[in-house]
Amino acid sequence: MDIQKESQTVDSKFIQQHLANERTYLAWIRTAIAIIGIGFVIVNLHFTLQDKISHTADLVAVFLGGLAFLLGTATILLSSFEYTKKRKSINQQTFKASHNLIMILSSSLVVCLIVMGVLYIIYVINKMY
Repeated sequence: MDIQKESQTVDSKFIQQHLANERTYLAWIRTAIAIIGIGFVIVNLHFTLQDKISHTADLVAVFLGGLAFLLGTATILLSSFEYTKKRKSINQQTFKASHNLIMILSSSLVVCLIVMGVLYIIYVINKMY
C-alpha cells in the first residue's frame, strides 16, 4: 500500500492565524446580517404599527431601512476585502493590524444611530403637540 505524503502548504504554517481570520470574517458577516435585519425591522414596524402614516414618516422609515441595507452590504464587501488582504499578508508574513475597516463601519453605525435617534425624538415631540 503506497501512502502519498502531501506537501506542506504555506497556509498550513499559519493555521491559527488563518482560523482566527476566518472567525473574524464570519463575525463581520453576522454583524452585516444583523444590520440589514434592523433595516427590515424598522420598515416593517413602521408600516405595521402605525394607524395613520404621514408621507414624511414613510420616507424616513424607507430611508433608514435602505441606509441599514446599504451599510450591511458595505460591511460584507469591506470585510471580504479585508479577509482576502489579511490572508495574503499572513502567508507573506507582512501582517499589520488595520483599523480602517473598524473606524469606517463604527463611524457609519454611530451616524446611523444618531440619525435614527434624532428622527425618533422629532417624531415623539410632534406626536405630543
